[in-house]
Amino acid sequence: MNKLFTSSALFNLLRTVQNLWVRPTLDGLDNLKDLDHQRPVCYVLAQRSLSDLLVLEKQCIKAGLPRPYRPMSPADVDEPRAYFYLSQAKGLILQRDRMLSAHRLERLLQWVADDEDRDVQLVPVSFFWGRAPDKEESLLKLLFAYNYSVGGRFRKFVSTLLLGRQTMVHFNDPLSLRELVDEGLDPARTMRKANRVLRVHFRQQRTSVVGPDLSHRRTLVSGLVKTPAVQQAIEQEVKESGLKPHQIEGRARMYANEIASDYTISAIRFLQTVLSWFWNKIYQGIDIQNLDQVKDYARRQHTLIYVPCHRSHMDYLLVSYLLYNNGLTPPHIAAGINLNMPVIGGLLRRCGAFFMRRSFRDNALYSAVFNEYLHTLCTRGFPVEYFIEGGRSRTGRTLKPRTGMLAITLRSFLRDHRRPITFIPVYVGYERVLEGNTYLGELRGKTKKKESPLDIIRTLRGLRSSFGKVRVTFGAPLELKPFLDSQQVDWRDADHDPRSAPPPWFSPLTNNLATRLASHINGAAAINPVNLIAMVLLSTRNQALGEEVLQTQLDSYLKLLDQVPYAPHVTHPQMQARELIQYVEKLGLIARRSDSLGDIIFLEGNNAVLMTYYRNNILHLFAIPSLLANYFINAHEVSREELIAFSRQIYPYLSSELFLHYDEEQVPQLIQRWLEAMVEQGLLIAEADSYRRPDSSSTAFVVLSLLGKAIAQTLERFYIVASLLSSSLHHPVSAEKLENRCRDLAQRISIINGLNAPEFFDKALFRNFINTLQQRGVILLQDDGTLCSSEQLLEMTRNARRLLTADVRHSVTQVTQGNQ
Repeated sequence: MNKLFTSSALFNLLRTVQNLWVRPTLDGLDNLKDLDHQRPVCYVLAQRSLSDLLVLEKQCIKAGLPRPYRPMSPADVDEPRAYFYLSQAKGLILQRDRMLSAHRLERLLQWVADDEDRDVQLVPVSFFWGRAPDKEESLLKLLFAYNYSVGGRFRKFVSTLLLGRQTMVHFNDPLSLRELVDEGLDPARTMRKANRVLRVHFRQQRTSVVGPDLSHRRTLVSGLVKTPAVQQAIEQEVKESGLKPHQIEGRARMYANEIASDYTISAIRFLQTVLSWFWNKIYQGIDIQNLDQVKDYARRQHTLIYVPCHRSHMDYLLVSYLLYNNGLTPPHIAAGINLNMPVIGGLLRRCGAFFMRRSFRDNALYSAVFNEYLHTLCTRGFPVEYFIEGGRSRTGRTLKPRTGMLAITLRSFLRDHRRPITFIPVYVGYERVLEGNTYLGELRGKTKKKESPLDIIRTLRGLRSSFGKVRVTFGAPLELKPFLDSQQVDWRDADHDPRSAPPPWFSPLTNNLATRLASHINGAAAINPVNLIAMVLLSTRNQALGEEVLQTQLDSYLKLLDQVPYAPHVTHPQMQARELIQYVEKLGLIARRSDSLGDIIFLEGNNAVLMTYYRNNILHLFAIPSLLANYFINAHEVSREELIAFSRQIYPYLSSELFLHYDEEQVPQLIQRWLEAMVEQGLLIAEADSYRRPDSSSTAFVVLSLLGKAIAQTLERFYIVASLLSSSLHHPVSAEKLENRCRDLAQRISIINGLNAPEFFDKALFRNFINTLQQRGVILLQDDGTLCSSEQLLEMTRNARRLLTADVRHSVTQVTQGNQ
């Protein structure tokens, strides 16, 4: 008894001394929310370590959990301690782990087997001292990284001193010994299975935090050059260029060095420190949603491909920062070669960035090297991040995906699908984007500037301003194997040699994957006060409303979002309308003017244009109710059948521009849900088989009218294209010429109507609509390259007229006829 007391006193003294320096991050407490405190708890540590045990004891006290260095309860368990180790390091300098046969585990299994009402909950606990990856370049890093067994107790002592404040403690899901015993195996086999399950558990957790083994960069580069695909490309280049093989191989090695990241944990820690200061300086907080599902896929050894929306250079910094801070491996990020700038490029490369040229379709050697590099990352299980939109969105809406990186990823998986790949859509929502002024200029037609180190200095000028909160939402994961099974059942049987041409179904399948991912990104939208107020004020003629009317409109929008949730991952602020207005006013994005009748909230100056960017972040969420509201602009009453029929007709074109979440087959049910919600709010009045609008003098009619304006510009663009095509029946026009005419006419109409929204005449939006019309067979491409419209297009044009106000119809008709 005295010996036990002396041991406990010494242990507590050591814990007190160690806690003066070690400040670990605690993770995984949610895994213990179902822990039964009436049953015994025993902690499992992967390796014998006094430092780990001291940290565990402190964290258990802090979290109110059973303590490992005390006797297990209830008393009949008769165990003086509530922990055991799976292994012990052996060797003086270069150590190896030796598996232990934990006698405490053996006794606990027997104790559970003796009585069917007994159970013990094993809680595996992982410790990450410094969280260094398996690739280090210096002896010092090798000596003190937590995952290398080099240096024995001295190594552990020094790593505690150096890395005590970069340590993470992770509680894993409890394991029931009762479930193991009830499998009916003999005691020896049950013991072996328990050890095996625990070792797998630790290995999976370690990989999800640290990442798989990463070879030295020089070894990796040499391996890329020696692959069959790259060697074939070298041989082909030798034949075509007449140069010697060693010269072409040197070029391939140069490409590999230009591409490959130089992942080092020291750079990541440095950037984490800088970014922690930076975020606290400019943001009022960072909200993160749905990260647990990502952790689950990481633990299941999936290769994770993060596909965020691309609104700012902050996107990839935020995602990596949040993943690292929450115990996951930061991804290797595909970055444009334009970011490989002096100083900045080197830091980004050491934080996981790998660089790619904007276009390398005509460079077979570069393409082979790049494809092999990405294949290496995917097959080894390293998380990867790239932006399917290509560049940053200057309009605030999700851009049409570019399928290059998706195609490379897909071909890699078809070639080797032993390790599952899961795409993780990420939505990053800003209340104020750091590059706002730059986007403002580009929206007004200025040429896009090339990135340079001076951009960092320009950005620092804005540190005195507040940029509100940032919301990062991890959307619904998309597992690649089930997706392929649903799209192409015989995908495993095709020839997937990287040196051969892809099968005929490959390109359309890649396009479907890109569209699905874009809709998943939009399905994780985080609504904030700024884009909600932008949605309302930009629907008014002069971007101004009385404060009470604005509050009514905001309340109505929030109720609609609650009644018909767009997708499970969408979030919106839990604030009253008055609080939303005050919040945005403090950010300096809206202005207030008072008179005897009350306050007017309005947009002034550049904010009137910039707020279109924020409105477009969530435009897709209001597309369907806004479409329905537009039916009642020119009609007092509309039948349910008409509402559903024409909504089904227009939905594919809305979806192609806004990447809506729903399949076309779901449209009738979706329309019905929205109609019921609008009736419940008094925005529509239900009759027998039709709906009518409220009285034009009512508040509900004002709300309905402003709601309809949300996608008015989208419908007007559709009408411009349809009108020009209809008017050119006898004068065929090419797709390129049609795009130019649409842009010119939209710009003219915006000037005539005083519309201060440069994105209204964005040529890319017209191109997308024309392409969708072609894909659906509404217009046909003739042999001479001109477009031929159909009767279906004429019907769409007639129906579209019903959704537009008289002045807009008149402006479009007048300009169209004047340009025939």
